[in-house]
Amino acid sequence: MAETIQITLPDGSSREFPAGATVLDVAAAIGPRLARDTVAGEVDGRLVDLRTRLTADAVLRIVTVRDPEAGDVIRHSAEHVMADAVKRLWPGTPIDAGRQDHSEKYQYDFRFPRPFRTEDFERIEEEMRRIIAEDLPFERSEVDRGEVREVMAARGEDIKLVRLDDIPEGEVISLYRHGDFVDLCRGPHLQRTGQIGAVRLLEASGAYFKGDERNEMLQRLYGTAFASKAELEAYFERLEELRRRDHRKLGRELDLFSFHPEAPASPFFHPRGAIVYNALLELMREKYRRYGYEEVITPQIFDVELWKRSGHYDNYRDDMFFADAFDEVAERSASVKPMNCPSHCLLFGDRAHSYRELPRRIADFGRLHRYERSGVVTGLTRVRSFSQDDAHIFCTPEQIGPEIEALFGFIFEIYEIFGFSGVNVYLSTRPEKAIGDPEVWRHAETVLARCLEARTDVTYTVKPGEGAFYGPKIDFDVADALGRAWQLATIQLDFQMPERFGLAYVDSDGVERRPVMIHRAILGSLERFYGVMLEHFAGDLPPWLAPEQARVLPITDSVVGYAETVAATLRERGLRADVDRRSEKLGYKIRDGETMKVPYLLVVGQREADAGAVSLRLRHGRDEGVLPLDAVVERVTRVVSTRSREA
Repeated sequence: MAETIQITLPDGSSREFPAGATVLDVAAAIGPRLARDTVAGEVDGRLVDLRTRLTADAVLRIVTVRDPEAGDVIRHSAEHVMADAVKRLWPGTPIDAGRQDHSEKYQYDFRFPRPFRTEDFERIEEEMRRIIAEDLPFERSEVDRGEVREVMAARGEDIKLVRLDDIPEGEVISLYRHGDFVDLCRGPHLQRTGQIGAVRLLEASGAYFKGDERNEMLQRLYGTAFASKAELEAYFERLEELRRRDHRKLGRELDLFSFHPEAPASPFFHPRGAIVYNALLELMREKYRRYGYEEVITPQIFDVELWKRSGHYDNYRDDMFFADAFDEVAERSASVKPMNCPSHCLLFGDRAHSYRELPRRIADFGRLHRYERSGVVTGLTRVRSFSQDDAHIFCTPEQIGPEIEALFGFIFEIYEIFGFSGVNVYLSTRPEKAIGDPEVWRHAETVLARCLEARTDVTYTVKPGEGAFYGPKIDFDVADALGRAWQLATIQLDFQMPERFGLAYVDSDGVERRPVMIHRAILGSLERFYGVMLEHFAGDLPPWLAPEQARVLPITDSVVGYAETVAATLRERGLRADVDRRSEKLGYKIRDGETMKVPYLLVVGQREADAGAVSLRLRHGRDEGVLPLDAVVERVTRVVSTRSREA
């Protein structure tokens, strides 16, 4: 090992350190304040413990309590503090393992004689705050298996002895200590307990050891922690906003969709919900007409040989539903389609093509079915039955660049309509499970990279090994109103499937050539997009999408006839309008319209009827006053026809 190493810092400067210096040593060399605030390091892009010894030249970023990555380390350390607090309050309580993902919370499982109660939380939190105030240092030590066995046996931690046997031979075993508490752990952890700013316990539940119901039931505690009390409070405010926006809650409240155990993870869209769904389809169909797409309808069930030919059977069959017609069939013979691409290859191969006909853009809203495991399905964002705004572009190699450039324009145009911002772009390269010649893959990756580099308004990040099994891809993540990232659009470049299906076109010299296939979706799964969109707008869908665009509220029964005339006038202009005919007070009708998030409430009494007018209330109580009916109809029509997000 070299005696000295070069450490490159984020500003591009380099410093020389003795080989074996820790991340904290580097921070201390830069300055005492930085050393005091250090919680971890990022070495060559990987988060590491601040005690990690640097044995080779590396690029290092010091992570402090103010950095976003610090949260994981703070919560991981608070996890140990929580376990320590429980053991201080109830000495001799054996512990199991903590949590691997500390992005939002932490947890520990305990062998405890009863479920933890809410009144226990206050005692545990108070004890945690005492441990934090003690400012105990976290100490890491690498130990051999025998030493761990002695330590845990002496402490009565028989669960840990079982966990020790799960650690593979040859893997580094480390212990972390603070005060009298010690546990098996990979880290990373803070320097001291005092760097934890604020803690809160969240909930308790039972949990089987190792998640196996045949094992003993342990008691689990969940909590969260942040660098400051202000960050903790902001977190709970955000949770409340997330609950308010939860698309599953909104779906029930707005009568949009439901789920039933007879069709697991497969949504039922109600009449109101189907209006929204079809409005999304019509948006895409309108754009297809502009961008030159042909829409097709393809079968739901295919012979399994199709999926063997395309490569899906070998690479995707665990996620497919099979549909054999008879019990006597010994082998799988048919499947419900999980995607459209092979059927589009069949369509393209139906007849001969000239280069003059390319590119050919084939779109399909056919229903797809994928076997998502019951543990991962959630609302509309992960379902088993769905449709995509799916399309495949068959083109010449020379047309790849222009087609992808047009797709960028198409994608950004759609996202502008919904107000999605903060688009991040990723290039995903050849995965371990891939079909085809690696040289062809390298060529495809180079082509996509050149397309990305040709756009001066786009920066992208490479995701090694995350491409589709048939080709590299460009993925688009968008930020919703709460700043959460959602992967929606994808562009995938495929040289493999045209080869497998023997697709061809005749070039200008009369020679048969292989077309290139571009897989693309913009909304992606319509079901998933629906859920994301509902949460993005908090259910307040833009008027063009709202299932009920206007509701007429007659003040008295004597003006119901005029209210019907108003609604009919709106409907004649293609608007979705209804009349609240109930014999309820006006205030009740207004509140109900607000609850159902109707963009326009048109109040009519005798004064409005006599004047041919309405009293216009916009969603969430903005009173526009009495306006001529014709003016209101024109206004609503204009907003809806232009797909404006504002009323």
